[in-house]
Amino acid sequence: MKTINKQYIVDERNKKIAVQIPIETFEEIEEILENYALVQLMKENENEETLSIEEAKAYYNQLKK
Repeated sequence: MKTINKQYIVDERNKKIAVQIPIETFEEIEEILENYALVQLMKENENEETLSIEEAKAYYNQLKK
C-alpha cells in the first residue's frame, strides 16, 4: 500500500479542517477511483446487449454529428 504524504490544515482551535497532498498523489487517487467506478459500471451491465466493433463505430460517429 502506498504511503500518502499529507499535511493537515488546522483552524484557530487546532482542529483539522483540510488535508493537503501532492498533486501526483491526488492524480493517482483520482485514476484509481475512476477505474474502480468503470469496473463497477461494467459489472452492472455485463448482461446487457453489446455492439460489434462496426456497430459501435457507427453509433459513435452518429454522436459526433
